[in-house]
Amino acid sequence: RLEVLGPRLARPLYFMAWKDCYQQAVQTFKNTFNGKNPTIQVFAPGRVNLIGEHTDYNDGCVLPMAMHLVTVIVGCPSENDGVCRLVTCSSFGPSQPSYTEFPLPSRPSDEIKLVSVEGPRWASYIKGVLALSNGRGCNIPAFDAAVATTVPLGGGLSSSAALEVATCLFVEELIRPASLGLSLQQKALLCQEAEHRYARVPCGIMDQFVSAMAKEGHALFLDCRDRSTECVPLSSQDLVILVTNSNVHHELVNNEYGQRRSTCESVCQKLNKPFLRDVTLEELEANKDSLTELEFRRARHVVGEIKRTFQAVQALKDGDYARFGHLMNESHNSLRDDYEVSCAELDELVSLARQDKGVYGSRMTGGGFGGCTVTLLKAEAVERVKENIREKYSGKATFYTATASQGAGVIPVTN
Repeated sequence: RLEVLGPRLARPLYFMAWKDCYQQAVQTFKNTFNGKNPTIQVFAPGRVNLIGEHTDYNDGCVLPMAMHLVTVIVGCPSENDGVCRLVTCSSFGPSQPSYTEFPLPSRPSDEIKLVSVEGPRWASYIKGVLALSNGRGCNIPAFDAAVATTVPLGGGLSSSAALEVATCLFVEELIRPASLGLSLQQKALLCQEAEHRYARVPCGIMDQFVSAMAKEGHALFLDCRDRSTECVPLSSQDLVILVTNSNVHHELVNNEYGQRRSTCESVCQKLNKPFLRDVTLEELEANKDSLTELEFRRARHVVGEIKRTFQAVQALKDGDYARFGHLMNESHNSLRDDYEVSCAELDELVSLARQDKGVYGSRMTGGGFGGCTVTLLKAEAVERVKENIREKYSGKATFYTATASQGAGVIPVTN
């Protein structure tokens, strides 16, 4: 049975990691809206996927963890004649306005009117969640809100899901004592649908699930077939997860993501299988002649990656970090050669990280075509690896020493 949970509060030590982001949101809110204090404060984290890339929309499995990088939304109900006002102090891309306003629909079922109003792209994620929440019959009042984020845009760390999940929590706080009546899983699915319908990105379910459901000190194993989850401990003091941003940005709305998803569907049609999850490597090899060379390589990545993810979960449970790292390396090589979603900068960062003996494994993470790498390494090797990358990387990298963090929650109002 799915339990409808109340809001989780931000843990004090976790909150300190992004206190500046929260304070920026509050100050921006006060500066924009005539000194008012916010009465609602929520956050949702970005995530890094340890292994299981481009498997979620193939009914496969993934192993992400939430990070200390978050999106914060603060605000309050307003008396603006049904007009919502949004402002951000963060950069959501070039030529993206930092302020927008739009009217709420007059009827709860009128979703289209809400998202048809022109505005910055970052606001479409928020308006999509509002539209679907409104479509559930909720009486959402007009509001003023400020948004701040430390999740890098286009870094493959799920900035869009963090924004959507934070919005969903904001709506729930806004309509109290009423409720959306949704479990954490159902909230994640609502946010996914918002991204499909209103941001036009055919994403899988991983990003929203981990942002909403993650547990501190654990990775989240998610089986995308039955949507079951398992928290896998990941908190060894001798182990560090280093996320390195190539600062090469990608935009998944271009056709690359959709093309790969269509290719996977084409293979399934030819093999008479519902999803690539249902195909074994042996079956794929046996039917190689019925596929194009491109279809075969795309499918080989997905089928192999699903198998690697199950093996990686067991390795983590066994504390076999060398095995886990080997699987990460295999994953990157497959993403580079078969799925072709890596790029020269990501390959360079992975290669530089792997040069250190203290590194268990390194791979690109996220949708690809830029963004970040994730590296599993011994704590004593972190500074050596970072220095090696600083000296030899052709670009300018940004580093995040990640810990497995908690999922979305409410920040208590103290004023």
